[in-house]
Amino acid sequence: MLNDIILPEPTLRRLPWYLAYVEILKSQKVEHVSSTQISRALNVDASQIAKDLSFLSLKGKTRIGYEVDALVSALSDFLGFRTPHKAYVFGAGSLGKALMQDSGLSNYGLNIVAGFDVDPSKIGTRVGDVPIYHIESLAEVMEKNPATIGILTVPVNKAQDTADTAIGEGIRAIWNFTPYRVKVAEGIVMSNTSIYAHLALIYNRLNADS
Repeated sequence: MLNDIILPEPTLRRLPWYLAYVEILKSQKVEHVSSTQISRALNVDASQIAKDLSFLSLKGKTRIGYEVDALVSALSDFLGFRTPHKAYVFGAGSLGKALMQDSGLSNYGLNIVAGFDVDPSKIGTRVGDVPIYHIESLAEVMEKNPATIGILTVPVNKAQDTADTAIGEGIRAIWNFTPYRVKVAEGIVMSNTSIYAHLALIYNRLNADS
């Protein structure tokens, strides 16, 4: 991401939508796209799109729009997707394994290099190319193959302790997939992705419409 620019969180959440859409256009050999076209495709107000894209060092042309190739490149660079980051997954259950097997994450700069668990049946195994270690081996693994991001997929009652352990060994960012709101010290990057909250929203809306 470009240095010294702190985006509003809603903008940061929308930019990957734009990138996904213009990547499709690029694959279709489309050369230019306007804010209006993006607006129609993603149901986001065109003026909001123009405002969001104003954070990039890229300007659209009147009646032509943005060059698709340039927009893909600018968005990827701005979002940091072209800079590789190593990550550990804490919790080698079904969700943790799914993330370790998701090769698409590497397309966005995230390389999962190790998994950690406490289940003896999982220690020493591999999920795809990712080795699984006991959590007690974290310091040793961190020394040999350090990572900056810790992905939490542990049981909810282990979330805070696992985050504390990871941060204590040098993890600088936590991506939390548990429903527990983990607390971290100032200076640690924290992102919560609760699939349960989104599921509750879906159920609520379904019930409201029935």
